[in-house]
Amino acid sequence: MFTLYWILIFLGTYSFMEFMAWFTHKYIMHGFLWSLHKDHHHKDHDSWFERNDAFFIFYAVVSIGFFFLWKNTSFWAGLPIGLGIFAYGLSYFIVHDIFIHQRFKLFRNANNWYAKGIRRAHKIHHKHLGKEKGECFGMLFVPFKYFKK
Repeated sequence: MFTLYWILIFLGTYSFMEFMAWFTHKYIMHGFLWSLHKDHHHKDHDSWFERNDAFFIFYAVVSIGFFFLWKNTSFWAGLPIGLGIFAYGLSYFIVHDIFIHQRFKLFRNANNWYAKGIRRAHKIHHKHLGKEKGECFGMLFVPFKYFKK
């Protein structure tokens, strides 16, 4: 039974992180912390790193915090929560930074319906250079209209 709880908490955390990514992207990155996210849309820098990477670091610290709670207290759910946040962060990094933005030259030839839909949705998001009038703030789950031909 313990394993079932562990798996459900891990999957629930992973799924909840998609909502958190959408919420953070729409209301924080395109809101009061636009100054950190702006360089991701404008590419007015020569560095491989972006100020936008601070958001990735924030969620990594949150994940590590849950590992710390699990290891140093009796909060056993800290492990599946920390792993769920970590797994989502890894998925986000692979899809967003490697697959879409090609920070590493991998997955260039992925051309299935899901890959095309994710790319199309992200391209629509980046057509707006300002913080206003943005659309499609999710990452792994985007509206079905982007999967149509």
